[in-house]
Amino acid sequence: MKDHLRELVLQALLDLRRADRLAFETEPEFVIERARSREHGDYACNVALLLAKPTGRKPRELAEMIVDTLPRAQHVAKVEIAGPGFINFTLNASCKLGILRRVGEMGERYGAAEKDSRESVTVEFVSANPNGPLHVGHGRGAAYGASVASLLEAAGHTVQREYYVNDAGRQMDILAVSIWLRYHELGGVNVRFPDNGYKGDYVVEIARALRAKEGDALRRGAFEITEGLPADESEGGDKEAHVDGLIARAKELLGEGYRKVFEAGLNWCLADIRDDLAGFGVNHDNFFSERSLMVDGYVDRAIDTLQSKGHLYEQDGALWFRATEFGDDKDRVVRRENGVTTYFASDLGYLLSKFERGFDRAIYIFGADHHGYIARLKAAAQGLGLDPERIEIRLVQFAILFRGAERVQMSTRAGSFVTLRELREEVGSDAARFFYVMRSNDQHLDFDLELAKSHSNDNPVYYIQYAHARICALFRQLAEKHWSYNRTASDAARARLTEPQELDLLDELMRFPEIIEAAADQRGPQILANYLRELAGAFHSYYNALPILVPEEELRNARLGLCVGVRQVIANGLKLLGVGAPESM
Repeated sequence: MKDHLRELVLQALLDLRRADRLAFETEPEFVIERARSREHGDYACNVALLLAKPTGRKPRELAEMIVDTLPRAQHVAKVEIAGPGFINFTLNASCKLGILRRVGEMGERYGAAEKDSRESVTVEFVSANPNGPLHVGHGRGAAYGASVASLLEAAGHTVQREYYVNDAGRQMDILAVSIWLRYHELGGVNVRFPDNGYKGDYVVEIARALRAKEGDALRRGAFEITEGLPADESEGGDKEAHVDGLIARAKELLGEGYRKVFEAGLNWCLADIRDDLAGFGVNHDNFFSERSLMVDGYVDRAIDTLQSKGHLYEQDGALWFRATEFGDDKDRVVRRENGVTTYFASDLGYLLSKFERGFDRAIYIFGADHHGYIARLKAAAQGLGLDPERIEIRLVQFAILFRGAERVQMSTRAGSFVTLRELREEVGSDAARFFYVMRSNDQHLDFDLELAKSHSNDNPVYYIQYAHARICALFRQLAEKHWSYNRTASDAARARLTEPQELDLLDELMRFPEIIEAAADQRGPQILANYLRELAGAFHSYYNALPILVPEEELRNARLGLCVGVRQVIANGLKLLGVGAPESM
């Protein structure tokens, strides 16, 4: 409807310009938006206010000219001028009633744009290091990323959901050493566990599986493991130097066997992450390996591209990217003096890969602690000759979990964290998915466990799901009364829907496609979450104010048809947020 009204306004402007009654160089970027109150109609347009200055006319005078020139439209009942020059449109009843036919015909596709009608997008989200189970902090990024991807798809984008697997680098080496030392403990060889090691129970579980598979093949003596290593922090030394010494020693003693320990940790954690995300209703199209960046040449091509453009220089034996020339706070090393490429070089290769694989836009979803990556990746894009406007970095603020008044601390290495799996088991995936996205991603979230589990109207996900279940219950009651519902008869009786609560619901159903578009364009699933609460509230008010299963068949069919439309939209909206629509509660 907004597109239709926009075309009417554009046609009026074109007619005025052709008649030499109005002169302007470019068409103004006006908006058609929902009127703030019913007294102002259904939609409002600001075109007259924007054209006033370039045309030298008063906004109300312009508005009158435009309104007088508007083409006739069968869906528009009234056009009025309000305030300083807003043009307000009121739709006729048949247009609003017609939305029920559209919902019925489109079903699960109602609200969605034409498939693959907009640019292709790769959305990278979660991408937690595979060095332990996902915790509740990762859960918010997972829920947000999955919902954004679904909204983009519904808005017509071609979407790929991607998980970047950090399967190379120091953190994975620390995990491998932690597993190796637990493996020794299980075999009766006690080696002091490093302060900087991973201490969770899952490390012991991985070590036990490794021992069952390899036996004593990876076993070495305690003295040869620790001889000459730098002192640990609790021994008055440096914990980083100590653990790095352990990593080097493990690689030296094990040789090719080190890869077996490394892969045991990587494969266990990655399988656990995949299983956890699947249970959370979050699925990725691709798990992209960091190691593949070197194998497939992406890192080398990225460095060669920067070199050919004159954006690299040598200093102290290392190769540096002139990132400060593109707005970063400091230059970045891409290759160390020992010839090893850096994490940043991998970032370059990964960024290049996204566009070499044919995507029009790349969206990164990071935790709030990755704020520095915004300038870094934008600089990288410019250095590589990519359009930085085609790269988005969305930061997800921390989710803080409370048990009563006590805040739960989370630390992957210490092992004292609440896993996403534990959260799902306690409150359910539906509540967790909804609670994670009901606030904007850039706002902190205090996750109230008790509210998430409650069966009350204060619990937003329960409130919305209950509206869907209530409608399903109506049809069970209909069958108990040996009455039937006929969609054709319902379509014919739509004119009987004249009560204020019914008109409110029709307005809400008409808004749904606009909500999807806005939520997708703003990368804001909370927009959809808030809408669903409003729609559920409008339905509950209707249900409590008016009888639906009335004896009169025509009115009953009309009201049931309205309920069917509401049920469909609630189900469609919840699905985009990864939340179920139960038939009973």
